[in-house]
Amino acid sequence: MKIALIGYGEVGQIFARELLGNGVSEMRAYDILFADAARSESQRATARRDGVRLAETARAAAAGVDVVISAVTAASVKDVAAEAATYLAAGQYFLDVNSASPGTKTEAAKMIAPSGAHYVEGAVMAPVPGPGIKVQILGGGPKAEELAPSLNALGMNIRPVAVEYGRASAMKLCRSIMIKGIEALIVDCAKAAKEWNVEDEVFGSLDASYPSIDWRKLSVDMAGRVRQHGVRRGAEMREAAMMVEDLGMNNELEQAVAGAQERGAGKAGL
Repeated sequence: MKIALIGYGEVGQIFARELLGNGVSEMRAYDILFADAARSESQRATARRDGVRLAETARAAAAGVDVVISAVTAASVKDVAAEAATYLAAGQYFLDVNSASPGTKTEAAKMIAPSGAHYVEGAVMAPVPGPGIKVQILGGGPKAEELAPSLNALGMNIRPVAVEYGRASAMKLCRSIMIKGIEALIVDCAKAAKEWNVEDEVFGSLDASYPSIDWRKLSVDMAGRVRQHGVRRGAEMREAAMMVEDLGMNNELEQAVAGAQERGAGKAGL
C-alpha cells in the first residue's frame, strides 16, 4: 500500500513513521511549511531519518497512492478538501482525521465526491503521542468499513461507527465538551484556590465528594495538558461550538472553554 499525508506536523510524523514500520511500501508527505526552507528544516530532517518522501505539492504527494490522509488543522479542513478534489483520482481514499465539526466534515465530503475518490471521516478519540497509530479512530461514511481493515492490518485502530457523515465527529466533539470543559474548570479552580491559600480545604472537599479521583494530582496533570495542547484544544472547542450552534443551541459555554484553553497555553491577546 502507498499512502500520502497532507500535513506533516506532530501527528503526521507519527503516522508516517509507524505506518512505514508496519509494512507500508511507500509514504509521501506534503506540508504547507515546505515552502519555507527554514521553518521546514526539522520536518525534512525527520523525513530523511524515517524514509518519508517529501513532495513539494499536495498533488504530487497524492499521485498514484492508495490512501491520502489529511492531518492538518481544523481551520484548514475545507481548504484542503477543496484542493484535493482537483487532484484526487477515482477510487482513491481520502481519510480526514482532523478535529472538525460534523458540519465541516459533511461539507468536505461533498467537495471530494465529484472526484470519484472516497471520503472517509475519521474522529481521533485521544492524543496521538503515546498510542501512536494505535489510537482509537472512529470512522464514518459509506466507505469506512471498506477502508478500515486495510489500515488496521498496518497497525491502525479504526472503528467504523456510521455510514453517514458527521456522526463520528459528533461523538468526539460531544465528549470533548466534557473533557476540555473539565480541564478548564480545574485549572481555574486550582489557580483561585492557590491565590487564597485554600487548596487543602478545596481539594479535601472535592476528594470527599468524589473519592475515586485524586483532585490535586488531576489539577497538576490537566494544567500541564492545557499548557502543552491548549491552542489545538481551543481550536477543537471552537469546532464544538460550531456543532452546538448548528443544532440551534447556545454555544457560549464551548466558546468560553476554547478561550480558557488558549489562555492556559499562553496564546497572546486572550
